[in-house]
Order: sequence, then C-alpha cells, then structure tokens
Amino acid sequence: MANHKSSLKRIRSNETKRLRNRYQHKTTRNAIKKLRDADKKEAETLFPSVVSMIDKLAKKNIIHDNKASNLKSKLAKHVAAL
Repeated sequence: MANHKSSLKRIRSNETKRLRNRYQHKTTRNAIKKLRDADKKEAETLFPSVVSMIDKLAKKNIIHDNKASNLKSKLAKHVAAL
C-alpha cells in the first residue's frame, strides 16, 4: 500500500475513473447491440446518439481512435443496408 498522501489520492481517483470508464464503455456497447437489433426507422434515430457515444469514448482514450472509426463505419453500413 502507498504511503504518500498524493499516491493515496491517486489510487482513489484512479478507481473512480476506472468505474466511470467501465460504465460508459458498457453503456455504449449495449447501445450498439440495440442499434444492430433495431428496425430501419428506429436504427436511423439511434445512429447519431450511438456515434456520439463512440466519439466520446475515443476522445477520452477509453477506446482507440481507429476502433471508433471502424465501429462507426460498420454501423453506418449496417443502417444503410436495412
């Protein structure tokens, strides 16, 4: 266990951030699954919000930029093909 006050605080803040990142990532994955299962009209309304969620994850380095681009591209193709 750490001894310095700053390292104790860092441990606490890292745990808080880890839980927040995990929640946001899981929420986005669930939204992607919901979009893939949706019909055409519902998918078109969900698409912008899901893309926004993916962009936010990439911006905060929760997922890599290229992974975000690949996800958005695949979802756009999926919605267009419905």
